[in-house]
This record gives sequence, structure tokens and C-alpha cells, in this order.
Amino acid sequence: MKELRLPSNWFAGIQWLFFIFSNIIVIPITIGAAFSLSQEETIPLIQLSFIVTGIACILQAFLGHQRAIMEGQSGLWWGVILTVITTASAQGVSMEEVGGSLTVGVLLSGGLTVLIGLAGWGPRLALLFNSSVMGVFMFLFGCQLIGIFMKGMLGIPFGQHTPSGHINVTISLLSILIAIFVMIITVKAPAPISRYSLLIGIIVGWILYEIIFKPNNGISSTQPESYKIFPLGSPTWNSGIIITAVLTGILNTANTFGALKGTDEFYGNHTTKQQYRASFTLTGISTCIAALFGLVPYAPYVSSIGFLKQTAIYRILPFALGGAMFLMMGVIPIIGQFFSLLPLSIGSAVLFVAYLQLLGSSWNFFKEVEFSTMNVYRLGIPIFCGIIIMTMPEYNFESLPETIQPLISNGLLVGISLSLIMENVFKEKNNFRKSVSNDMQVKVSDEGNKTQTGR
Repeated sequence: MKELRLPSNWFAGIQWLFFIFSNIIVIPITIGAAFSLSQEETIPLIQLSFIVTGIACILQAFLGHQRAIMEGQSGLWWGVILTVITTASAQGVSMEEVGGSLTVGVLLSGGLTVLIGLAGWGPRLALLFNSSVMGVFMFLFGCQLIGIFMKGMLGIPFGQHTPSGHINVTISLLSILIAIFVMIITVKAPAPISRYSLLIGIIVGWILYEIIFKPNNGISSTQPESYKIFPLGSPTWNSGIIITAVLTGILNTANTFGALKGTDEFYGNHTTKQQYRASFTLTGISTCIAALFGLVPYAPYVSSIGFLKQTAIYRILPFALGGAMFLMMGVIPIIGQFFSLLPLSIGSAVLFVAYLQLLGSSWNFFKEVEFSTMNVYRLGIPIFCGIIIMTMPEYNFESLPETIQPLISNGLLVGISLSLIMENVFKEKNNFRKSVSNDMQVKVSDEGNKTQTGR
């Protein structure tokens, strides 16, 4: 109780609140736009995103991995869902069927993640994700999300395939200026200011958007819809979408490995089996809850590593306080109504800058690979195939069976799958540089080391 009275803990908690808010706020808004939901229908998604994310962070802090690592809506899932919506819309699949099938797929993948946690399979599964696979994952992940944000900056509608999606020049210019503004703050401003660059970008960009465009979209006087189960569509069986969702859930485990391994240096020990077990179990439960309420599924945020390096806030209590404050924001209806008005172009511009960091993350993994002729092919094939598929229009895949169209048309999933196959089937000795070869193996302590929370 004494620690709760310390102003330093609350100030650090507010820093965590801003970090969580900046990473989450745009996600439910884009999902609502992709499914053509009204403002009244989008508000519950925003509120529930705040509530579930806050609870997930608190549970991970005290019952899960017990580290200051944000648990939030997965960027991998987010990108895949938006891509599936676009592809399915081009094929004439109704949004109700897309939403219902995603619900089934997410429930299955959430259950599988819980099973991985309870059975203790996490460390074994981690061995598949070596430096090459993680590098390909980070690079293609960045390509997909940056592509989504670029479209948002240009004023092109999210998700659904529409011939009316043209570049809005005025919105594009403002978005580009905001992106440049955020980059300057991130690179040039002192650390106490630069760590809030995303939040500053959202505030300044939103104000300029209101001044320039004067949108007629104040807070609606009508009552927002109440929370309901399956808001995006009742459970439906579309094999292609469900298979894609289950595979995404498996690949989403890479976020857990990256986040936990990446924070070992801050806590002075390696992630234990119990920490992996608890983390996967809670992530799976959060994912199942997300499926019920139409939210993007969950994962530990690798970007938390950068936040910890900037702030040195390693303790659990400030992180939990930040999660609790974020939870309270979701409980208050007026907050959800207010943030539902955030312009997508501004949110996209800010996140465009934030996710450019994935290039550095992928490069750090690639530096650990010995660039032999064989390894160049093992990296080049999944990267180039994934990027090429991302740039291909949806109608190119119409000749394929409907069952595999959602999977094959997703460059990110194809690229990661190819990388996993090439790295774990066509193995080569001395694949990694000797100086770091041991770093990519998941070092699990059998002594049950407890996470340090007092740093």
C-alpha cells in the first residue's frame, strides 16, 4: 500500500497509460471502418478494447509473465484481418460471413494458444523461430502494416474492396506533414519529450484536421449500442478464412517469444518455463474474449522493449497502474464516444512513423545470420515472395480454390510459412554467426527463477 502512495509510481503509470493508449486507439476504429460500422456501433468496440486491454495488462503483470510488457491487440492479427476483409469483399463474400468466420477462427486459435500454455509447449515451439524466421517475420510484418497506414494517410477507405478508393490530396498532404512532424520529435527532441511523440502527433494532427476540414461529426446525441456478443457476425464456417485465422494464431506466438526474450536483459535472468506457460495461457484467454466481442486478438507487444529502454520503468506496479487507468477510460462511455471521432488519416500517419522501427528490429535479426549463398536464398525467397503477393490485386487469386484464397493471397502469412519451412526442413550447419548463435535459442531455466520486479 505504501508504494501506491508514491507519486513516482503514479507518474510512471501515466507514462504507461500514454504508451498503451497510443498503440491501441486506432485499431478498433479501423476495424469499425473496415466493416462499415456506424459511430454508435464502433463506440462499444473502442470501450471494450480499453477494458479488455487494461485487464489483460494487469493479469499478465501479476499472474502471467510478471514483467512490464504491454499486452495488447496484435498488429499481426490486425493486418491479417484487414487483408482478409479486402480479399473477401473482392470475392463477393458478405461482411457478416467474414466476421462470423473470423470469430470461429479466432476462438480456435485462442483455444490452441491456451493449450500451448497449459501443456508447456512454448519453449519447444520457440526453437522453430530462429533469427532468420524472426527477421523475415519483422520485415514482412512491417511491410504489411506500413502499407495499411499509407492507404489510411492517403484517404483510401480501410478494408473493403471498393472502386471509389482514390487518393484524397488535401488529406494526404496533412497526413504527410504530421508524419514528418512526429519523426522530427522522435529523432531530435529530448528523451522526456520524444517518448510522447505519438501522443503529441495525435493531438496536433487532430486539432489541425478539425481546423482545416471542419468535419460535421460531433459526439452523437444518440445512445451508443450496448455491448453484445458477436457484433461482427454470428459464427459461420468459411474454411479459407478459418484456416487463415488458425495459422495466424500460431504465427502470433512469435510476439510472445520476441517480447519475453527481448526483456531478459532488463530482469537479469532468462524467461522460465512457468513464465511462458502463464503468458501463453492468459494470451489465449484474452484472444477468446476478443473473439466474442469482435475485437482484434491479443499478444505481448515487442515494442515494449523500446519503451523500457527509453524510460527504464521496469517495475510491475507502474505498468499495472497504467493498465488500470486505461481500463477506467473504457468504463466511462463519453471517452469512447470522443475517441471514435479520431480521423483515421491522422492515426495512420502517427502509426506509420511508429512501425518504421520494425526495419531496425528485422535488421538486428538478420545481422545474426551468416550470409552464405544458401542463406541468401533462404531469406530471399520468403521475403520477395511475400512482398510480391502483397502487391498483387485480389482478382489474381480468383482462379484458386476458395478454401486457400485467403491464405495464399496474404503475403505476410505466405512469407512466414515459407521461412519456417526453409529454416526447419532444409537445415544447414553453422547457419548463424558464432558470437550470437546461442542467443536465439530459448534459454529456459529449470530452477523456476522468479521474475525480478523491484528494479
